[in-house]
Amino acid sequence: MLSKSFSENNVTQDKILIAGGGIGGLALALTLHQIGVPCTVFEAVPKMRPLGVGINLQPNAVRELFDLGIEEEKLEKVGLPVEEWALVGLNGREVYAEPRGLKAGYNWPQFAVHRGELHMLLYRTLIERTGSEVVQLGKKVVGYKQDATSVTARISREDGTEKEVRGRLLVGADGIHSAIRAQMYPDQPPIHWGGALMWRGTVRAKALRTASSFVGLGTHRKRMVIYPISKPDSHGLSLVNWIAEVTMDNTDGWQQDGWFRSVELEDFVHHFNDFRYDWLDVPSLLSQADCAYENPMIDRDPVPSWVEGSVALMGDAAHAMYPTGSNGASQAIVDARVIGAQLVSHGVTPAALDAYDAQLCGPVSELVLRNRGAGPFGLLNLLDERCGGMFEDIDDVIPAAERLEFMAKYKSAAGFAMEQLNGAPPTIAAGSRVRPELDKASR
Repeated sequence: MLSKSFSENNVTQDKILIAGGGIGGLALALTLHQIGVPCTVFEAVPKMRPLGVGINLQPNAVRELFDLGIEEEKLEKVGLPVEEWALVGLNGREVYAEPRGLKAGYNWPQFAVHRGELHMLLYRTLIERTGSEVVQLGKKVVGYKQDATSVTARISREDGTEKEVRGRLLVGADGIHSAIRAQMYPDQPPIHWGGALMWRGTVRAKALRTASSFVGLGTHRKRMVIYPISKPDSHGLSLVNWIAEVTMDNTDGWQQDGWFRSVELEDFVHHFNDFRYDWLDVPSLLSQADCAYENPMIDRDPVPSWVEGSVALMGDAAHAMYPTGSNGASQAIVDARVIGAQLVSHGVTPAALDAYDAQLCGPVSELVLRNRGAGPFGLLNLLDERCGGMFEDIDDVIPAAERLEFMAKYKSAAGFAMEQLNGAPPTIAAGSRVRPELDKASR
């Protein structure tokens, strides 16, 4: 049986308003439903569609999805568990490899998924649990104002008209171009581009190394990332996600009008003509790709706080980061769950947002800068510095203990160090609900 649904016209002061219906915004809405807090999601697009290509969900995020009742079987329909994470030098030889997810000893798998299909899974699940009107499509939050007890969001409709909607709290999950963040920080620096240009796409091919290996190849100047996002078909072919990356001069900043566009393979494949090995021929692989999209690798400088009174930022609106650590979507899911946990502790109050900010803003801001410095791919940069990416024995260049220490530090900073994660209690205990007396006490 569906719980009561809410239309735009009867949004009340007791609701939480969510700007943006991406992965983070939908994970927050599912969390609020789980703990008994009504919400409305305002999403600018008029129709939800499965956009994007591959992303990774780290075990810390998969744990939260499981706790939301999104079972492993459902995730396997939009991706597959990752078995291995590996880095390879320019000569095609292994630099570092480790098992991932359950094979590494985590209590939860790591998943490589199609971003758009994961997004649609979250959307369908939310609608099934709450009713269709919880997500208001074709409506974008473009600004807000606050008083002592509530926040009023300004909503722009498709036809150009605007409407004001009042709620207890407003959470900006509206991405790297967030209107909520722009109002909170009107003097923020522009989007940061470090000079890396990426091309992304998918191709039907055989998985590399194992049935589900994440493979990084190259250096910070020229790099490929390749991993499957589906199980192999009857012909042994998987849908394989690939990312091709080249670093160039960014002195004049990003000169194109948009941040994402479809391109032809011949526009960039020549950069990788020398990536040919006995186990992988990159130009041949790319020549069979079914699509190719170009976008710069961008992020935003960290801000001192994600909260202003009754308004908070989450996901890319709070901490847009380079995809080098494969944890942008994972962190957005974790954000949603931490907000939920603090609402359980503090009620639907600004105090809950302050507690969320105190818990995550500092360490995740450090993670943004760590990813800007190449994240776990920093091992390949180190390899390039020491030997130009060519070697006979990797232990003579970067000893095994140094490689292990490097990766352990990154996983700890990103929140998925295995012993720490396996030993942690649930972010939100099963059956937790926001207590009405906490809300009443705050009024």
